[in-house]
Amino acid sequence: MLTDLPNVLTLSRIAAIPLLVICVAIETPLADMAACIVFAAAAITDYFDGKLARSRLQQSDLGRMLDPIADKLLVGAVLLLLVGHHRLSSWGLYPAIIIVLREILVSGLREYLAGIRVGLPVTKLAKWKTGFQMGALGTLLAGDGTAAILHLNLLPVSLIGEAMLWVAAALTLITGWDYLTAGWRHAATSKRRGPSVAE
Repeated sequence: MLTDLPNVLTLSRIAAIPLLVICVAIETPLADMAACIVFAAAAITDYFDGKLARSRLQQSDLGRMLDPIADKLLVGAVLLLLVGHHRLSSWGLYPAIIIVLREILVSGLREYLAGIRVGLPVTKLAKWKTGFQMGALGTLLAGDGTAAILHLNLLPVSLIGEAMLWVAAALTLITGWDYLTAGWRHAATSKRRGPSVAE
């Protein structure tokens, strides 16, 4: 059901995107802090929606469909905002490209593997990637203006955020390669066995 709490939390990540767009567009330190808070709240729901779905026995095909869509919309929107508002250095653009391309790759693999009735489970390393990615994006949204509000002027917040984004990009390459090789293995096995039931 769409109104189950886990699905509501998932949908809240999508609902957070317009708020983030508005906050970043305002371009003031207070708005940056608000964007960071909104993003952090949205990122936390990614942990709780799955946990609640399992504990309440409310796992569903709808939830499994919505969860990765919400994640990718949120991450994609934030990366576009950061690039569009020049909140990333020229070097920071490269990990952003890697992350976006990996998300497209994994989405394509999941779609293909679903067609041959094969799941692509999330690995522990992929969870670390998500943690660094969310931490990096939240830090970059906060920016140096938020550090000034909190009287932490000497803290290079944007630099820290970009460093975390590079770590996330490195983990993204590793996990993306793992998913790609898993997809190849299943594709080769499927070809040897002949057409699947879904075909």
